[in-house]
Amino acid sequence: MALRSLRERVFQTLCFELGGLLMAVPLYMVYADSDAGEGATLMALVAVAVMIWSPVHNTLFDWVDLRLSGRVASDRPQLWRVVHAISHEISAMVVVLPILVFVGGLSVVEALLLDVILTFAYSLYAYVFHRVFDWLRPVRRGVGPFPAGAVT
Repeated sequence: MALRSLRERVFQTLCFELGGLLMAVPLYMVYADSDAGEGATLMALVAVAVMIWSPVHNTLFDWVDLRLSGRVASDRPQLWRVVHAISHEISAMVVVLPILVFVGGLSVVEALLLDVILTFAYSLYAYVFHRVFDWLRPVRRGVGPFPAGAVT
């Protein structure tokens, strides 16, 4: 099997979310005309929610890709990298929207618009991040969360 280990997946998720916060907090501050503390708190809450979702999405996507194509994540072609990034962000919108409304105090329309802005920004960021991450830390065949032959 050739999927990232749980430890590697957690490391990947933490790196992704830290970089995302560095991008999202200033975006939120401009959008909501808020201070850094408010922006950081709300975006950190959003990041935690997405951190819970990300490993699930990424592992499922990698598993489906491996099953359909026989390739590991680090060998993914450009088109599938785009599909991966967009599917991640669209699915994360379901998690983020209620947080922006109920915790951020935004109306549903304001929250939806901000969610679309964040989704667009994160989609671009996710593409670049995963491309660089796979280059820096390629998947090694035979390493992963499942015993050899457990998922075929």
